Amino acid sequence: MKPLPTLSLLCASLFSCAAFSADVTPDVIMKFESLNKPVLSAKGNAFAVEVSPDRGDSHGLVKRLDADTSFSVAGGSKPIISHDGRFAAFTLAPSLLEQEQATPKARKKLKSGVALVDTQTGKETRYDKVKQFAFNETGSHLAIWYEAGEEADNDADDDGQSSDKNSKPKASETEKPPKVDKFDEGRTLELVNLKNGSSEKLAHVTAYYFDKVGHSLVVAQNDAANNLHRVQRLDLNSGDLQVVSGYVDQQIGAVSVSEDGKYIAYTYGKAADAPWGREYHLALYQTADETLHQVANTKEWTLNRYSELTFSDDSKRLFFGRVPEVSQQLELPKVTNSEDLYDNQVITGQRELRVWHGDDPRIKPNEVKQYKKELKRTYLAVLHLGSKQVVQLADQTVPDIELGQQQRFVLASTDVPYLKMITWAGFYRDYYLVDLNTGRKQAFLIQQPVGQKPSLSPNERFVAYYQQGNIFLYQIAQDSRVKLTKDFKTPFADEDHDYPSAAPGYGLGPWLEDGSAFLAYDKYDIWQFNTDSFDAFRITAAKGRKAQIQYRVTGLLEREDKPDLLKENQTLLLHGYNERTKGDGFYEAKVGVSGVKPLMEGDYKLKLLARAEQSDAILFSKERYDLYPDLYASKLLSPQQAKRQTRLDDQKRQLDWGKAELVHWTNGDGKPLDGVLIKPSNYVAGKRYPVLVYFYRFMSDRLHAFPDMKLNHRPNFAWYADNGYAIFLPDIRFEVGYPGASSVQALTSGVQKLIDMGIADADAVGIQGHSWGGYQTAFAVTQTSIFKAAVTGAPVSNMTSAYSGIRHGTGLARQFQYETGQSRIGESLFKAPQKYIENSPVFYVERIKTPMMIMFGDKDDAVPWEQGVELYLAMRRAGKDVVFLQYQDEPHHLKKYPNKLDYSLRMMQYFEHYLKGKPAPKWLSEGEAYQEYKKAG
Repeated sequence: MKPLPTLSLLCASLFSCAAFSADVTPDVIMKFESLNKPVLSAKGNAFAVEVSPDRGDSHGLVKRLDADTSFSVAGGSKPIISHDGRFAAFTLAPSLLEQEQATPKARKKLKSGVALVDTQTGKETRYDKVKQFAFNETGSHLAIWYEAGEEADNDADDDGQSSDKNSKPKASETEKPPKVDKFDEGRTLELVNLKNGSSEKLAHVTAYYFDKVGHSLVVAQNDAANNLHRVQRLDLNSGDLQVVSGYVDQQIGAVSVSEDGKYIAYTYGKAADAPWGREYHLALYQTADETLHQVANTKEWTLNRYSELTFSDDSKRLFFGRVPEVSQQLELPKVTNSEDLYDNQVITGQRELRVWHGDDPRIKPNEVKQYKKELKRTYLAVLHLGSKQVVQLADQTVPDIELGQQQRFVLASTDVPYLKMITWAGFYRDYYLVDLNTGRKQAFLIQQPVGQKPSLSPNERFVAYYQQGNIFLYQIAQDSRVKLTKDFKTPFADEDHDYPSAAPGYGLGPWLEDGSAFLAYDKYDIWQFNTDSFDAFRITAAKGRKAQIQYRVTGLLEREDKPDLLKENQTLLLHGYNERTKGDGFYEAKVGVSGVKPLMEGDYKLKLLARAEQSDAILFSKERYDLYPDLYASKLLSPQQAKRQTRLDDQKRQLDWGKAELVHWTNGDGKPLDGVLIKPSNYVAGKRYPVLVYFYRFMSDRLHAFPDMKLNHRPNFAWYADNGYAIFLPDIRFEVGYPGASSVQALTSGVQKLIDMGIADADAVGIQGHSWGGYQTAFAVTQTSIFKAAVTGAPVSNMTSAYSGIRHGTGLARQFQYETGQSRIGESLFKAPQKYIENSPVFYVERIKTPMMIMFGDKDDAVPWEQGVELYLAMRRAGKDVVFLQYQDEPHHLKKYPNKLDYSLRMMQYFEHYLKGKPAPKWLSEGEAYQEYKKAG
C-alpha cells in the first residue's frame, strides 16, 4: 500500500489539487467531501451549498452566478439564501472536536450558531446560541431566534426595544420568579435589516411571522414574570413598532398577518392554565380601523396550543386548526398518607399497563408511536374574512385537508376506516371534496392506495386520478367520472411491479392553468389529457417507448400549497432515463404539441437540484461512477450550455479508481437481466478477481452513479475496487410467493456470467446485503455454495416468527409486509404456512457451506434483531461457520460513527480472509470476551 496522504494534501482547496495518485482507504473516505442541500436564490443569481466530509466539520460555499465570486464559511451547514441572493446564512454546529471532547452531559449543552454572509463582499457576521433563523420572503430582513435563557446576552429590555425607553418594572430581584412551562418560554428575537446592517432585539418572543410581501413582522411576546403578554407589529420599512393587543393574564399563542396587511390574527388563552390543557381563543385585528373581532369557540369546537393560522394568498380566508375538546394531562395517584398504602384505586392507579384489544383501530405499539402526532392534531376550519363566517372543514371522520389556494373546494382524505386493516393489507385512504363555503363533504374515491393521490384542477371543476391501471377524470358539478384511458393499448400500470398487490401508476403531472388539460405518465411517455373532449396524445410522440427512454417533466417549482401550473404552448424541460444505456438526458417538449427535442444526453446521471422562483436559472449535477456530481448552473432550457460551479471531482482524480460497465445475461427461467460490474482499479484484462456481490432489487440504474463516499452498513465500492475486488450489482426480479428462490436464480446466473466472462475467480465470490438484501443473502447461501463468504445485515431469517413481529420504529405490525409488500408471500401465514417455511433461511441452515457474518443493531427499528439471534443460534447448533456482530443501542442502519467504521473494517477483514486467504484477525478466529468499561463522566 502507498503511504496515505491526508485530505488537506489530497485537495489543498476546493478548486485545486496536487497531481499524484493515492489509495482509497478509510481515512480518505472519512475526509472525502460531498455537496449537500444546495439552495438557489429566487432571482437565480447566487447559490449556497454545504460541503461536508463523511466525518468532520462541514464548510459552507456561497457563490454568485452573476459575478463568479465565491466565499467559504468555516463550519457552515444547512444553508438558506435571501430572495435577491445578496445574503446567505449557514448553521454553525459545534465542531466535531468539541463534541468528542465534551462529556455526555456537557455535549447536550453545546449550542449552534449562525453565520450571515454578504455574497458580494464576503463579509461574515456570526451569532451564537441560535435556535432558529429565517429570511423573510423578500430577503430584506433576517430573523434570528436565540436559545431560551439567552436574554442576558443581549440588550433587549422587557418592552422589546434595544433602548431604555418605555421599560416595564421587573419583578423584584428578591422575589422568586414564577415557574414558566418550557412551552410558554419566550426567547430573544433579533431582526437584522439587510439593507442597512442595523438590527434590533425583541425579548420574550414565543412566535413570529413575516408576511410574504415584505411589509410586516408580527410577534407574540410573553413575559410571565411581569404579567406582560402582547402582540406587536413591526413595520419593516419604517421600523415602527405597534402594539396590536396586550394582556396581563392571557398567553399569546400563534400569530399571522394577511398578505395585504389588512388583518392580524392571533390565538390566546389563560396564562395561569398549564399549556397542555389551556383553551385558546381566536382574535382578528383589522389594521384599517384598529378593531378587534373575537371568533367564538363553540360547544363542538375550540382551540388549543397547537392551533396554527394561515391566511390565503388573496387575503380572503383565514385557515386555523380546532379540536373537539381541551383537557389537562392526567396524573398518576400518589401515596399521601398511610391509608393510601392499602387503597385499591391508589395502588392500581400506579400500574404500568397497556391493554391490547382485538378491535383497537391501531395495535398498541403503533398507537404509542402516533400518540404525540395525534396530540398535536387539529382539524382545519376556515374564517371567511368578508362575512366573518366560520366553516369547519375537517373532523374526526375526515381529518386530513390538502390546503392550497382554492376558492371553492379543497381535497380531503381519511385513513380512519382502514386503520385496523393496515396490519395485514397496507395503507389506503378515502378521498373527499370539501366545500369551503358550507363544509359539505363529497366522497369521490374510496379505498385508494396511499401512493396514488388524486389531483384537483386549478379551476376546481375536475379531479384526475389513477385507479387499477387507468386514468380517470371526475367531473365535480356532474358527479360523474370518465375513464380517459378506455381502450388504450398502452399500459399505465407499473410494468415492473412484482408485489402481491395492485400495480400502481406512474403518476400524474401538472395541470394547465385554465384546467383544460393535465399531464400523466406511462412507463416511458408523457400524455396530455383534455378535460372537455377527453382526447389524449403523447407530447413525447411515443419516442419514449420506442427508444426505451423514461421521460418526466422537471424544472417546475415545487411549492406544496401552490403547485406549478402550465400555459398553453409552454416549453418544458424533460428529464429522460434510457433503460438500455442507463444514461440520462435533458430534453425539450411543448404543451399541446407532439414532439421531443434532445438538449443533452449521454453516459451519465443527471439530477436537477434547484430552480429559481423568479428566473429560469437552474442548478443540476452530472455524474458517472468515475465523475463526482459537481454542480452546474444554466438557464432552464439550455442545460447543454451549463457552467460548472464546483470542482469536488478533483478529490477523486487523485485516487486510484475503478470503472463501471453494464452486464447483460439471461436468468435461469429465460428472463433477461442487467447488472453493473465495477472493475478493480488498475484492472488487467484476462486476470480473474475476487468478486463482492451487493444488491437489493433493481441495481443497474446505478451504472453511472458516483459511489457514496461514506462508511456505513454498505461496502464502500471505491475502497473495495482499489483493494483488488470486482463489485457486482445485479438486478433481481421476483416471483410472488417465491422471493427467495427467484433471488437465488438471479444471483447465481449473474455470478456465473462473470465467471464465464473471465472476470470472477470462482473460488473467491462474496456476497453482502442489508435488510431485504440481508434476507436474500441469508437465504441464498442455504441454496447454493457459489459464494465463499457472506455478510448479512439485519436479515429476516424466519418468516414464520417475523410475520407477527413489530416494526419498532413505527409500531406497525409486520404482517402487511408479507401479504402485500416487500416480502411478497401474498398470503397470510395461516393460509400458506409452507411458503413461509420454504422462504425462511433458518429452516435450511444444515445446507449452508458458506461462512457467514451476521450484523444487527439491538435497537433495530425495522427488523426485530431477534431474527439475527435465531439465525445465529440455528447455525451454531448446526455447527456452521458463523459470527454475529451485535451493535448496542443501534437502529436498522448504524448511526454512531465508531460503529460504522468498526463494521466497515471488520467486513473488509472478513472478505480479505475468506476470499483472498489472508490470516484471520483474532476477533474472527477466537471471538471477543464480554467486557465492561468505565463510564465516561
